[in-house]
Amino acid sequence: MQITNSDFTVLIVDDVDANVLLLKLLLSKAGYKTLTAYNGKDALKIMDTNSPDLILLDIMMPIMDGHEVAAQLKEMPDKKEIPIIFLSALNSSEDIVKGFKLGAADYVSKPFNKDELLIRVNHQLSLVSAKRTISRQNEELQKTIIGRDKLYSVIAHDLRSPIGSIRMVMNALVLNIPKESLDEDMYELLIMGNRLTEESFVLLDNLLKWTKSQTGRLNTVFQDYVEILPLIRGEVELSEVVAELKNIKIKLNGDTKAKARIDQDMIKTVLRNLVGNAIKFSNPGSDVDVNVAEKDDFITISVVDSGGGISKENQEKLFKADTHFTSFGTDNEEGSGLGLLLCKEFVVRNGGKMWFESTEGKGSTFSFDIPVQK
Repeated sequence: MQITNSDFTVLIVDDVDANVLLLKLLLSKAGYKTLTAYNGKDALKIMDTNSPDLILLDIMMPIMDGHEVAAQLKEMPDKKEIPIIFLSALNSSEDIVKGFKLGAADYVSKPFNKDELLIRVNHQLSLVSAKRTISRQNEELQKTIIGRDKLYSVIAHDLRSPIGSIRMVMNALVLNIPKESLDEDMYELLIMGNRLTEESFVLLDNLLKWTKSQTGRLNTVFQDYVEILPLIRGEVELSEVVAELKNIKIKLNGDTKAKARIDQDMIKTVLRNLVGNAIKFSNPGSDVDVNVAEKDDFITISVVDSGGGISKENQEKLFKADTHFTSFGTDNEEGSGLGLLLCKEFVVRNGGKMWFESTEGKGSTFSFDIPVQK
């Protein structure tokens, strides 16, 4: 990596005047800026008001030796990353190892070869420059990500309310307008419009919660002694509107009187997404089962479909943000890939775990549990 030598400052620390003068002349001629000290204490004083990019540090010095200087620098948060090249006539492996344990970046034996020394200096400063470039780019990337997430959040928040109102209107139209009162094409358009509105609302809801989660603005608000079965039943009833459009029946199986300490909105989101996915990937005329069981102080909820299932290759991509896996439903319904990521995070936040089983061509079962509140 090419660097501009004049952008870097090297601190030379040696108790021999001739060595300091030689090193200063050598480095200055190469274009580097220099600072000098003749013992460890003076070096630390200079470090109080300066931050050199590299330190050439002699080991054997009066008052404070190089090892002690390195040890003290290692305890300073703003100085500990400054690379140190030890200069010493001590060539034993024990001394060399001790230097590296104290944070030395390199080691040059005296008497040194000037070309070798300059190459080692350039190498260390190239690493410093590369680290700074990476750090700067990382900061810029983080700012970009934060800005993007805020934009997504604003868009999702501002669109969620009007889309939610349209969703309610479309649901009311589908439920209350008799099929025979419209010609076939118009009725199909009405059904399509309702489906697209449902998909848009779920997408915006997931996007809003995901961005809040990623930016640390989503709080888990626990409610005590929440009855689980009525909560599940309510979400199933809401999902039946969408299921009827594909002639799919949702069956709620099992019983429990258990109560739990949960964030109701999060668990409702999990149920909504899992049941919605089951409907999405089920064939028209089939059933979706929502099974509830209580065992070992946990309530287990499973959503079972008999759709196309998931291939082993794609199963490995689930619950991973970097793969962003999504696919089309049996009626070409689209998804964002965020739903399952949210589900897993929300379940974990509520003290449970989530898992799935799937066989390609036979269907999938997505399950999660939450602890019972005594």
